[in-house]
Amino acid sequence: MSIQHVLVIGYVWPEPNSSAAGQHMMSLLTLFTEQGWTVSFASPAVQGEHKVDLTEMGISEHSIALNCSSFDDFIVRQAPDLVLFDRFMLEEQFGWRVAKHCPDALRVLDTEDLHSLRDARHRAFKQGRSVNECDLKSDLALREIASIYRCDISLIISDYEHALLQETFDVPEYLLHHCPFMLDLDSAGEQTANKTFSQRQDFISIGNFRHEPNWNAVLWLKSEIWPLIRQALPAAQLHIYGAYPPPKATQLHKPNQGFHIKGWAEDAKAVMSDARVCLAPLRFGAGIKGKLAEAMLCQTPSVTTSIGIEGMCGDNHWPGAVANTAQEIAQHAITLYQDEMTWRGALQNTKQVLQRFNKSTLGPELVAHLTETKRALSAHRLKNFTGSMLQHHHHKSTQYMAQWIEAKNRPEGGSAHLAK
Repeated sequence: MSIQHVLVIGYVWPEPNSSAAGQHMMSLLTLFTEQGWTVSFASPAVQGEHKVDLTEMGISEHSIALNCSSFDDFIVRQAPDLVLFDRFMLEEQFGWRVAKHCPDALRVLDTEDLHSLRDARHRAFKQGRSVNECDLKSDLALREIASIYRCDISLIISDYEHALLQETFDVPEYLLHHCPFMLDLDSAGEQTANKTFSQRQDFISIGNFRHEPNWNAVLWLKSEIWPLIRQALPAAQLHIYGAYPPPKATQLHKPNQGFHIKGWAEDAKAVMSDARVCLAPLRFGAGIKGKLAEAMLCQTPSVTTSIGIEGMCGDNHWPGAVANTAQEIAQHAITLYQDEMTWRGALQNTKQVLQRFNKSTLGPELVAHLTETKRALSAHRLKNFTGSMLQHHHHKSTQYMAQWIEAKNRPEGGSAHLAK
């Protein structure tokens, strides 16, 4: 019952330079290959322009189809010991097929962040109010929590979400594993040039434009925060980086206002290390923030919100400043930019915060948990009756829906095939 072959079913192909999710996935894939496990990566997604070549890591790549029985033959040939689903939507699509054809495979869900929490906060934000219990216990939450129950282990990136699942949704702790970013801190110093206060200039903001919380932050910067900063610092420049900027973003590019839309950064560490202050005014969202971990690695103080620091610093003082209004964010940003003593002081706790993401500790803990759960899989599943019940009903409903879609998509004879 040991783990020798891992199959990862990805929502998208990994793009570590485009998103925190891509970086997190790469850290998991690297950890698996370091154990000597054979690793395969499959995805139904179209390959993006910034996709990493996994074959260079010895990982085989496979394109798979949604609602298609060809996956059944694929999973039988793969015969994995562990299947990791990247986000709950992939477990909904392929989980029943994995359970049917590879019942002894350990099923692991990488939640990335709680999509239902992010959605609840977004809806509440648009209505100008606080999140309530009805927001949290939405239809999306029903799907996401059911997926967590159907899997043997779910990787939860934020300790806040780890607690929320237990306290609000009564998910048993044995089904959850807190797995934040796993950063190689031993080599982090070698990869970044920690420039001094005087060697740096300008502000930076970074984040994938396809991620709604990031786009909202850009709009808030443009409309309220940046004008306040420019009023105090007329020569200041803000460089906004992120993959896949849409036309509505590039239209905000106003060099005469010091507001620069730069698009994708080929080397995020380089541009972060050149900046004096990182701005991340996030008003909703979930999970933990890769841009803020990057800022800490580069010794760049950040100004963010209570949403931004959630699940990241524990009881440690934030390496920068935390505020939730445009005026307070702007004032903190101005002070950090102008005052070297404040700037230096903000960085004092960076190492303590980063220790929460130390791969040398988190990696062995995750491997041990996966290995032990795989070894005692029958007993583990026996405890999870709710998961077995949901697996039973989901298996039937999703199976028939998938077969109906597959038959419907056939050019001829679909209904006859379905009748069989």
